[in-house]
Amino acid sequence: MKTITVSERAQRTQIPLIDVRERDEYAAGHVPGAVNIPLSELGNRLHELPAEPFDVICERGGRSARVAEKLEARGHDVTNVDGGTSDWRDHGYEIVVPGR
Repeated sequence: MKTITVSERAQRTQIPLIDVRERDEYAAGHVPGAVNIPLSELGNRLHELPAEPFDVICERGGRSARVAEKLEARGHDVTNVDGGTSDWRDHGYEIVVPGR
């Protein structure tokens, strides 16, 4: 499984980012540009995943790592963001909170 740090992700502005956290977690704050496909809905929404390489993120990196492994086994070119949204926030990067 491929992994990157949040600092590396911050430089990958042309690579799609899928946030696999649940809807309420995503709504509480997410990485700019991230598309929410919750883990609990992923099986029914596989058709929404990008055809090109993409990154996955969750809160700390555990859920997204499991997702990355499973999607990689299905032939997707996917990279996990180590440390997740929590690490992104801790590094002082922008967080989008809808409605603010």
